Amino acid sequence: MTESVWKSGDRVVHTARPEWGLGRVLSATSIREDGRDAQRVTVRFDRAGTKTLSTAVARLAQADSVPVQVFAADDQAPDPFSQALDKAALAAQLHALPETATDPFLPLARRLEHTSGLYRFENHGKSLLDWAAAQSGLADPLSAFSRHDLEEAFRRFRQNLDAHLAKLVSHARREDPAALSGLGAKVTPQVREMLTRLLTSR
Repeated sequence: MTESVWKSGDRVVHTARPEWGLGRVLSATSIREDGRDAQRVTVRFDRAGTKTLSTAVARLAQADSVPVQVFAADDQAPDPFSQALDKAALAAQLHALPETATDPFLPLARRLEHTSGLYRFENHGKSLLDWAAAQSGLADPLSAFSRHDLEEAFRRFRQNLDAHLAKLVSHARREDPAALSGLGAKVTPQVREMLTRLLTSR
């Protein structure tokens, strides 16, 4: 069952697709899905356009509960020191793994699922921009970074992601093998191959 009841005008984010950007609820109707109360919600997202979602599947959150960075266009000359600090903080954010993948209070199976899901991003084209938007909260990551900056940041992010996945798999092998069961059906062939390699290595 959904934790929130959404109404027209609410500002939301899709927690599994932060690259879609901020969304505004256009309509919401009550439904029953798989025997549970839910809503069918139509949302216009800044970066992904209009989507119709079921809250029985999609996890939406209030937009103000998720940090979003915005570079404001002021008439005043920008403060170079503040700009440098903002860009440094954003750059650090690009390398960091999202809390949904690292929060130790989340069940291990959920962390594995979220971590595996991050492999949907690639280091080229729209996928690279989607990744940068998801990481930074910027609607247009190229407003703050060059493509080369983003490619280099993505390389470091993937190193962090690979190391984190290996750590989670090792933890699951020792303490919670059930967390790995069923994961193979939810991941891409590339991630399945990585998981197999990690599970068969000594």
